[in-house]
Amino acid sequence: MASHIVGYPRMGPKRELKFALESFWDGKSSADELQKVASDLRSSIWKQMKDAGIKYIPSNTFSFYDQVLDTTAMLGAVPARYNFKGGEIGFDTYFAMARGNETVPAMEMTKWFDTNYHYIVPELGPDVAFSNASHKAVTEFKEAKALGVDTVPVLVGPVSYLLLSKPAKGVDKTFNLLSLLDKILPVYKQVITELKEAGATWIQLDEATLVKDLESQQLEAFSIAYSGLESACSGLNVLIATYFADITADAFKTLTSLPAVTGYTFDLVRGKNSLDLIKSSFPKGKYLFAGVVDGRNIWANDLADSLSILESLQGVVGKDKLVVSTSCSLLHTAVDLVNETKLDNEIKSWLAFAAQKIIEVNALAMALSGKKDEAYFKANAAALASKKASPRVTNEAVQKAADALKGSAHRRATNVSARLDAQQKKNNLPALPTTTIGSFPQTIDIRRVRREFKAKKITEEDYVKAMKDEINKVVKLQEELDIDVLVHGEPERNDMVEYFGEQLSGFAFTANGWVQSYGSRCVKPPIIYGDVSRPKSMTVFWSSMAQEMTKRPMKGMLTGPVTILNWSFVRNDQPRYKTCYQIALAIKEEVQDLEKAGIKIIQIDEAALREGLPLRKSEHAFYLDWAVHAFRITNVDIQDSTQIHTHMCYSNFNDIIHSIIDMDADVITIENSRSDEKLLSVFREGVKYGAGIGPGVYDIHSPRIPSMEEIAERIKKTLAVLKREILWVNPDCGLKTRKYSEVKPALSNMVTAAKKMRTELGNAK
Repeated sequence: MASHIVGYPRMGPKRELKFALESFWDGKSSADELQKVASDLRSSIWKQMKDAGIKYIPSNTFSFYDQVLDTTAMLGAVPARYNFKGGEIGFDTYFAMARGNETVPAMEMTKWFDTNYHYIVPELGPDVAFSNASHKAVTEFKEAKALGVDTVPVLVGPVSYLLLSKPAKGVDKTFNLLSLLDKILPVYKQVITELKEAGATWIQLDEATLVKDLESQQLEAFSIAYSGLESACSGLNVLIATYFADITADAFKTLTSLPAVTGYTFDLVRGKNSLDLIKSSFPKGKYLFAGVVDGRNIWANDLADSLSILESLQGVVGKDKLVVSTSCSLLHTAVDLVNETKLDNEIKSWLAFAAQKIIEVNALAMALSGKKDEAYFKANAAALASKKASPRVTNEAVQKAADALKGSAHRRATNVSARLDAQQKKNNLPALPTTTIGSFPQTIDIRRVRREFKAKKITEEDYVKAMKDEINKVVKLQEELDIDVLVHGEPERNDMVEYFGEQLSGFAFTANGWVQSYGSRCVKPPIIYGDVSRPKSMTVFWSSMAQEMTKRPMKGMLTGPVTILNWSFVRNDQPRYKTCYQIALAIKEEVQDLEKAGIKIIQIDEAALREGLPLRKSEHAFYLDWAVHAFRITNVDIQDSTQIHTHMCYSNFNDIIHSIIDMDADVITIENSRSDEKLLSVFREGVKYGAGIGPGVYDIHSPRIPSMEEIAERIKKTLAVLKREILWVNPDCGLKTRKYSEVKPALSNMVTAAKKMRTELGNAK
């Protein structure tokens, strides 16, 4: 029985690629040195899978930024502003598209389906001259082959690539991106032919958009595409991978009817309903790659249950056509439990990171072939039983409090218009008030102090002094820049979710459980293993300290319950909404304590609310109902004069705008600039928004510094669709990843632009 891995984490067990990328971007190392780090990581990953007994090992899943950008490079689909002259795409062009540079902005970045991973959105139109401009897939296949590892090269499928793209600036928004199929297929044919000539016998094409709600013409595009690729694929085994959700009956019929396709990968963790389709109408003679090992969470697999599913599938597809696989790429999970020193043995026994999931996949494949490792299966069953029985998991008081939430909508008693009036009387802010989203640059010194305090190398007194000095510096800078509503900069926080999870019960933390979010940006998701409660206040000390340093309003900074949930590895023994309500009650206690401490503006970030939206429209209403409800729970009982902000970023919010309004926040700051002001279109279409809103005026994920004129023009465009009385001026997101040399001039330009627009508005009266 064979085994397969859809994809694997790229950063390395100790974030080796992250540090190599940042060193290269800072000019401290060469392209050759960056390539050497990447090559060493790839070699290690391939060897690890080969040694574990995996038959179908992926290649070309490694990336310096993301796999969609890699496909854009492969197709030579570089927007004109990057001045690409053809040939092989180099790092300068590649990273300019991803990050921008001194003269041009980056391409839009958005979430990869419903994950916290991001991709760079292709910008396409009828005039794009596609060409084979990157031979990365072939190069990496040959690299693995030279090491004695036969791999399955992985490409983003042509239809999914187009469906994940957007019309370029200047191209009509109604432009049919699928009309470009005929133009990109010749490049795909070239790449496939080169892979075949290099010795590839299998190729994997990821067509993950097949799990979404697709219209008939979109489904038809798959048939057209694979008919067009049939001749190039002759002599190759072609695997089509889907993941993240069930596949519809229509999509299943389309997929299993495609010409030149040898096998199909299905997510049988998040898409268990696909089992019925497989059992009733799986095509004879085709391979089924059964994704029974979860690629998106860190819990140990229920091996007995998975084996039962696989055995039932054997009778459907045949023993020689069934392959054990992961549900999706392991990119979305941590790398290796071996590196964990912070987790106790009990919790550790409940977990499986990427390295352990490879072993699980192979163990299931061996069991199916009659070589079951009885000791391994027995230890797995004992670990699952331990988790179920552990008193650490259940807190009856928390369960009762969450259950008692039923029957109330948890809405503030006064409407937002009246609340805004009360808040303005208290805060006396100018028109177009300026603020930032929360974090300021995390310097090397700040990270060192936090690290030394955690290692108990410095005293708590020394730590607090260092943090206080940093907060004071950030406050003074904001006052010098004349920002209206301040933040304390969050120097005490390495991560907006990890910080809160460390202070809540029911959470566990890793030492090296890093997961890539985008580019070099890694996060270390907390593990929610049990019921959640707040033993003590979490932010009041720092927010109160910061407020004492200034007469201007200081925002209390919290992460909302939905974002904490969606950016954690969540327990899988109860519905997600129950865990979210528990977190909401804990955040509610913190909001009340901040208000008592005199904090007049409290921001409850829900950056990941849209991210958790199910991929199928039939499931949207249920998710949005409990997610929005959870947010309202956090601030239902506060005074009208206390202003509640929330923040969202890097997703398409237009389709959930009514749910955002239903959150009933007083002010929302939201990403807008990097997506080319996509958000504003919803207001142009007539949606009425009465609360405060701050569409981001510049992209913080790029080192580029926007000019005052550029920001003023963006504010002007926003004023064309939103009333001046509700408009705020702010960046797209927090400033943690930027340098002060970038932040100071950018914020100065932002404030100057806001003042310029205030003057113009005053003169226009």
